[in-house]
Amino acid sequence: MDSETGGEASKARLRVALLPGDGIGPEVTAQAVKVMKAAASAEGVSVVFNQMPIGGEAIEQTGEPIPERVLAGCQRSDAVFLGAVGGPRWNNLPRAKRPETGLLALRQELGLWANLRPVKMYDPLANASPLRPESLGHGVDMMVVRELSGGLYYGRPSECREEGNGRVAVDTMWYTSRQIERVVRLAFTLAQERRGHLLSVDKANVLSCSRLWREIVDGVVSDYPGVRAEHMYVDAAAAELVLRPHRFDVVVTENMFGDILSDLGGALVGSLGLLPSASLGDDGRGLFEPVHGSAPSLAGQDKANPLGAILSAALLFRYSLPDGRGAGAADRIDCAVLQVLRDGYRTLDLEVSGGRIVGTRAMGDLVVEAIDGGMRNEK
Repeated sequence: MDSETGGEASKARLRVALLPGDGIGPEVTAQAVKVMKAAASAEGVSVVFNQMPIGGEAIEQTGEPIPERVLAGCQRSDAVFLGAVGGPRWNNLPRAKRPETGLLALRQELGLWANLRPVKMYDPLANASPLRPESLGHGVDMMVVRELSGGLYYGRPSECREEGNGRVAVDTMWYTSRQIERVVRLAFTLAQERRGHLLSVDKANVLSCSRLWREIVDGVVSDYPGVRAEHMYVDAAAAELVLRPHRFDVVVTENMFGDILSDLGGALVGSLGLLPSASLGDDGRGLFEPVHGSAPSLAGQDKANPLGAILSAALLFRYSLPDGRGAGAADRIDCAVLQVLRDGYRTLDLEVSGGRIVGTRAMGDLVVEAIDGGMRNEK
């Protein structure tokens, strides 16, 4: 299904593969699309959406978690926007047929190797954090850079098998020096653009992959003289995130550690529903999705927080349209989200005293209204 907003030939044109997926994915994706259309219109950008199935939805339609035609459609697009995949309905399928396998295949097919997960505390939501104000310090504003192409998610062998008197399970952590160096250099570059602090997280006292990781970080640090870099074991980093989250700027780490630590970051700022992400590779085509997953217990109830998806749409514009209009559309979305939060609107996951609770659709409408209001103020 194709749909387009703003069709004038003079406009910048962005082709987006839209993969709503499972659980709350379709609900939050619908709100992100509304917001993308509003921001694109404000900046003179034409956005064409091509909606396709992935995950459980694709399994029900085709028997495969990601059909070949979907992979081909994503390759032809400038960006891919994903809602979420998975749910208990498909938990007992063989690994190759599970919804999550479709997502891993998509990341591989698009050559994605860096997952950027901004974790930001919005001032109006400071009372939504489980931390005491003195622990928050000056707030939370970090970028978790998660290596996305290696580690336990892709290493082989990965299997359960019969051996001796019982079953044995094995997963393999596998990294090449090239995989590590490219994501570490990206993280250093981001630290240069932010506050100049890079924390590399590993488990070098136990894991060979982590020792190689630490060696590579130490080997490139001299190329970034303006960045203060340090190492920390992942268990210590988890404790520091809770005790002193304000000290974190850019965190770079391997695949599984990044997945876990960024989810902890979501808890610190009040809800996983607030976290966006951008997965990037070499050719400029990215995959953009909220961090929260499919949350099947909330599906179909108009209760899910769409802000993670909406903020992922801002990242899509920022990284997929690298000119003033892309940055302009992203800034409009970011400012609109902040305005809606300042006005006191909250979804159920952010329910606090004095908040004005709204549903998924209403929250999307409020962000669109804020974008449109900003346009009117410019005239």
